[in-house]
Amino acid sequence: MKYIGAHVSAAGGVENAPLRAHEIGATAFALFTKNQRQWTAKPLTESSIEQFKANCELHGYGPEQILPHDSYLINLGHPDIDKRQKSLDAFIDELQRCEQLGIRLLNFHPGSHLREISEDLCLDYIAESINVALEQTKGVTAVIENTAGQGSNLGYKHEHLAHIIDKVEDKTRIGVCLDTCHAYAAGYDLRNDYVGVMADFESVVGFEYLKGMHINDSKAVLGQKLDRHHSLGQGEIGWHPFELLMSDSRIDGIPMILETADPSIWAEEIQTLKKFAGIESS
Repeated sequence: MKYIGAHVSAAGGVENAPLRAHEIGATAFALFTKNQRQWTAKPLTESSIEQFKANCELHGYGPEQILPHDSYLINLGHPDIDKRQKSLDAFIDELQRCEQLGIRLLNFHPGSHLREISEDLCLDYIAESINVALEQTKGVTAVIENTAGQGSNLGYKHEHLAHIIDKVEDKTRIGVCLDTCHAYAAGYDLRNDYVGVMADFESVVGFEYLKGMHINDSKAVLGQKLDRHHSLGQGEIGWHPFELLMSDSRIDGIPMILETADPSIWAEEIQTLKKFAGIESS
């Protein structure tokens, strides 16, 4: 089964996210559990927590269909120990918020070396941060998102993801979210070599670690290392790789989330992806 949705707004409270997902025909959704551009936020209220769970149950969203994203400010590989600790504290808070909401996945960007330390050392710091965070929380899997490689961001190679996973102690609580736009911009040619890209992912990382996907076309050309999302079929990737993706049985049972450029056509994009997957509209 393919779970297909979008990153919906949680404005007015996290409890509104499943309602907005249902409105666009989504069978999966992503959200921010706090403001993604602030370090701290007010704790979730018991009312919001209870209503979020009730709305998820009402519209049939189980924990395996929800992929929240953490704050954009967090850098678990920061070269400065104090700033890395600040990021770690914020990451732990994000994991705890997921615990409260009954969510089992948390998607995050791995981190950046800021051109101050080596890639390997930064990757080690990221894994070390994850280990500490997992020790202090329970029940939530940390899901590393591949990046486009813009600036000094790591995670744009399958080998980066494998490096982090290898050094995470609890392998049952680590996973990967593949972003199609990021992969293409990083140099993985999904447009012309879907089979080869997925074979490389399977060989280097392993599909057992694939816990979610971001389904986006790319404004950037192949290997440009720019993070520029586009609506499906309107960018450099085109429609065909998404058809292949939706018929790929190795990629079942995980949230597949649109972060495309025009939210007004998310419902249309979801319906098209459902057709590719052979899912009848309800």
